[in-house]
Amino acid sequence: LAWRRRLQRGLLLVVLVAAVLVVLDRCFPLPLPDASGAGAIVLARDGQPLRAFPDRDGVWRYPVTPEQVSPLYVEALLTYEDRWFAHHPGVNPLALARAVGQGLRHRRMVSGGSTLTMQVARILDGTPHDVGGKLRQIARALQLELHLSKREILTLYLNHAPFGGTIEGVEAAAWAYLGKSAQRLSRA
Repeated sequence: LAWRRRLQRGLLLVVLVAAVLVVLDRCFPLPLPDASGAGAIVLARDGQPLRAFPDRDGVWRYPVTPEQVSPLYVEALLTYEDRWFAHHPGVNPLALARAVGQGLRHRRMVSGGSTLTMQVARILDGTPHDVGGKLRQIARALQLELHLSKREILTLYLNHAPFGGTIEGVEAAAWAYLGKSAQRLSRA
């Protein structure tokens, strides 16, 4: 009889936590980017940009999908930034534990524990680099994974990752720094 009460309390706790999460999700919707304020790009017949115009905030961004980016770049990005991207729910507890452990041992941050999804959450939400910001980033990452596919999250990263100054996204960076499309990026 005691185990039944514990089971009922456990189920009640799970239902309450789920209800709180649903309410929080509704009260704090995802801050997804608005495409209406995007800049414009004039393309030649062969697809090469002739003239680009920044968005209303002065940011240069050329929208792309993962299929329009070199598979070598995507592979390198996922290998370096988040090799478990396809397998975690937005947060990698082992990476976070490793980063915290190294930080405590060395008394400074040695490595990060952010996943690609957490980085997208920080880019979109502008969370500060402190413990509160990291907790908010974790919550937003879980929310992103709940609402978007892995491909959509990767697309957000490819289009909004900062590459210095007012350049955002891999396509804008490839044209600005290398004079070619992100589709033509090589291992070099």
